[in-house]
Amino acid sequence: MSWFKRKDKGIQTPTEAKKEAPDGLWTKTPSGKIVHTRELKSNSYVSPEDGYHVRIGSAEYFEILFDNNKFTELDENMESADPLKFVDTKAYPDRIKSTQKKSELKDAVRTAYGKMNGLEITVACMDFGFIGGSMGSVVGEKIARAIDHSLQNKKPFLMISKSGGARMMEAGLSLMQMAKTSAKLALLSEAKIPYISLLTDPTTGGVTASYAMLGDFNIAEPGALIGFAGPRVIRETIGKDLPKGFQSAEFVLDHGFLDFIVDRRNLKSKLTTLLKMLK
Repeated sequence: MSWFKRKDKGIQTPTEAKKEAPDGLWTKTPSGKIVHTRELKSNSYVSPEDGYHVRIGSAEYFEILFDNNKFTELDENMESADPLKFVDTKAYPDRIKSTQKKSELKDAVRTAYGKMNGLEITVACMDFGFIGGSMGSVVGEKIARAIDHSLQNKKPFLMISKSGGARMMEAGLSLMQMAKTSAKLALLSEAKIPYISLLTDPTTGGVTASYAMLGDFNIAEPGALIGFAGPRVIRETIGKDLPKGFQSAEFVLDHGFLDFIVDRRNLKSKLTTLLKMLK
């Protein structure tokens, strides 16, 4: 006879009393490793077992880079207009409003200034959670104004790119941001103020074709997808299979388009060392 016998069959706990694990408590990496969110956060959102860099947004990058997470945000209330009266499955203004509510962001980039290991710096960071980090008029304008801030105060400028490319809802107005930001970066170069471009996963389309690749130093996180057109489009265009690891940060580095790859856990110290060298 077993030492334990259940008198009442079945689970008796009422539904309202059941305890469930909250969403987002654990993260599974592509290699199958399971990591607790608390451990990820303390490790700069990098899986300690396999080094996988989890996609993060501006809030997390600002926390990693700025001393004590103290910074002053620039143009934080700037929002997109709808000059083209664009409608696809929903009207563009409705899409903007719903995305703002869901992401708690005003648009796909945030800009701020503060200190990084005691060094003054201006940072622009893109958020993929806002319409795929797409580049629209607000993105271009906020980056341009952040560069102006660096010019006026002679502070280094860091651009953290994470984007699917130009925002189709703004058509030609979106593409104009490529020239606008590039022209502003030329002024930064003339003033001999350092510009570092950090490419994260993914950095594609018009962003790659403009400010993301114009840094005095172009650096990337391990395993980041970097390219202009997607692999499928390229494969269909050239009619050939692509090399293994095509468009990964490591592949791009091997072919001379990056200066180095930096682990996110070392990002702040590496940037500090780089900026001290450039003084």
